[in-house]
Amino acid sequence: MSHLTQEERNALPDSAFGLPEKRAYPIDTRARASNAKARATQEYERGLLTAEERNRIDQAADQRLARDD
Repeated sequence: MSHLTQEERNALPDSAFGLPEKRAYPIDTRARASNAKARATQEYERGLLTAEERNRIDQAADQRLARDD
């Protein structure tokens, strides 16, 4: 997975994030969507995310992973 520069991250639409209101957990590629799911689980287990936030990230990432591109 290539590194996402700040400029590239800023250019992404809010819809390209698992938590769009925080612009956190980018899911613009299949690799980042998969990574977002893993990171969300880790952060949830550490107590840094709520179950609702983790579920929202998982759902957004699952939708991205379901696409063919």
